Amino acid sequence: MAQARVKARAPRRESVFGERFAVFAECLLTGVWIAVACLGIVTYPAAFAAGARHLRRRTTHRSSGLREFVADFRTAVRGGWAVGLAGWVVAGAVRLDVLAARAGLPGGPLVGAVGVLVLIGAAVALLRATAVWAPGATWRALLADAGRRTVLDPAGSFLVVCGLAVVALSAGFVPPLAVPVLGAVAAAAVAVEERYRHR
Repeated sequence: MAQARVKARAPRRESVFGERFAVFAECLLTGVWIAVACLGIVTYPAAFAAGARHLRRRTTHRSSGLREFVADFRTAVRGGWAVGLAGWVVAGAVRLDVLAARAGLPGGPLVGAVGVLVLIGAAVALLRATAVWAPGATWRALLADAGRRTVLDPAGSFLVVCGLAVVALSAGFVPPLAVPVLGAVAAAAVAVEERYRHR
């Protein structure tokens, strides 16, 4: 009789607060994984792609862990390293624009401002591309589609910019805090893409 009563009980469900806190904690852990994977200098697109895919699996209640993250990172880095290198080239060009603006060259302030806006737009498009990355996807197609979504969905793009601002502020106030917050940026990009998909 007692055994029948035990079997009849439904499994205990986690509270909404507990589930959301678990997702938040997973974001912070993913941020650490992303930071470690970014140590390769040009590997940051692959790191964010693997982190975003890990978070997509976790939020849809599929099992995922460090092993899956590493496998996704290895797959994403095959073409992603070239995207990472191109990103550094763009950042270097924008730095030259800003230096020209500070040097007082004619038209420097305008060129510097445009350069900074281009860099922010490129960063948003890259994060949106990493949020939908899957094995077999080409980076060129991902970035082209993400560029269109960046322009067509300004509200979502603004939310990604806010996530980047949180990382920058965290790094300014408490530098070690910027590491786990990288996972929150990946989660923000995933949420923005889900929002766009269901519009």
